[in-house]
Amino acid sequence: MTALIVARDAEQQPETDEIRRLADVAGYAVVSELTQRRREDPTYNVGRGKAEALSRRVAATAADAVLFDAELTPGQYRDLVGLLPDGTSVIDRHRLVLDIFERGTGDKAARLQVELAKLRYGLPRVQEIEERTHMQEAAETGSQLVDLEKRIRVVENKLDRVTDRAAERRADRREAGFGLVAIAGYTNAGKSTLLHRLADDLSVQGADPGHGDLSGSAAVADQLFETLETTTRRATIDGRRILLTDTVGLVDGLPHDLVASFSATLSAVADSDIGLLVVDASDPLDRVREKLWVSLGELNQPRGRLVAVLNKTDLLDGADVAARVDAVAAEAAVDTVVPVSAMDGTGVERLQSAIIDGLPGRSEQFDLPNTGETQAFLAWAHDQGRVETSYEGQRVTVRFEASPQVIERAEARVASLRGTD
Repeated sequence: MTALIVARDAEQQPETDEIRRLADVAGYAVVSELTQRRREDPTYNVGRGKAEALSRRVAATAADAVLFDAELTPGQYRDLVGLLPDGTSVIDRHRLVLDIFERGTGDKAARLQVELAKLRYGLPRVQEIEERTHMQEAAETGSQLVDLEKRIRVVENKLDRVTDRAAERRADRREAGFGLVAIAGYTNAGKSTLLHRLADDLSVQGADPGHGDLSGSAAVADQLFETLETTTRRATIDGRRILLTDTVGLVDGLPHDLVASFSATLSAVADSDIGLLVVDASDPLDRVREKLWVSLGELNQPRGRLVAVLNKTDLLDGADVAARVDAVAAEAAVDTVVPVSAMDGTGVERLQSAIIDGLPGRSEQFDLPNTGETQAFLAWAHDQGRVETSYEGQRVTVRFEASPQVIERAEARVASLRGTD
């Protein structure tokens, strides 16, 4: 499929890099683009003269679709369809993102989230059409608007049940002693590379040195909206068992109702013990701030700490890294800022320390008999947290650090050991 891109900005000459990347992910070959610096036109989004030039350009290039880097109103969509050559698809940014997500859906939660977003996108457009054609007076059984509203309620209820089950799984994992860490942030910030760096069963070996696609079972780097599904991997940091969840990347200009439809995905961030907000430090400083604001505006604050991870510092000098650390640290929602290079490993140990420091935990000290039962307890404890031991005669002093839930289970086990002492 071929496409022509249209971008308009009231304040400056518009950039088209990101809409081109979205087009590429959606499977379009961009054959041309038109840009305009002016305020929004209520009829065509761009001015009438530019819209007419667009129609001529579409005819000359035989483009299959016109992709607008904006959210078109229902009226603008109708007027553009009437102006452009017959058969030309008019797709705004909102719909383009939905189409991309739909290509990547696999599990039930992802499918429901996309369906809900598409229904919410279509609702005001159908509503305007029915109002303009007086179809709102039709019987309820014959109203497309009423059918859409009913379907939205059905999908919302289904998604709520899926989200509840996901929350139950997280509660079970937390009860089992896992720390829950969610990796979030603007798309292409290096979230998946960081997941490969931290996870026990993944590696960054063979990854593109320019921070491109990664090989392996969690390869989603350098792709806009590969999927709505989350990727979870185990990690062991300083003896603590952790589950890392890589969530969907965000971009500028996502309508709020679209983001709201991603509840099953983004709830992993809100319910995490620590949220890692990954920011591409190689961007210009103003862009770093902008992407940080986008991410913070769309994500729910985690129940625990929010650590801003300034990634790709290997592409900067020290002064530039320091300037970005200062800029991100000024954001009140951020608890800690850690500069890293997920690609070469610089700063990762400091990030791991920040994760451990931020996880909820307790430490207890036990005095136990040096028996086979105690050794079995120690083997269990090493799998659950951090253990330090010292032996004196037939006694063992054990210092154990783990999540509060695991400490409670350890205390129950120790009570039975002491009962046989």
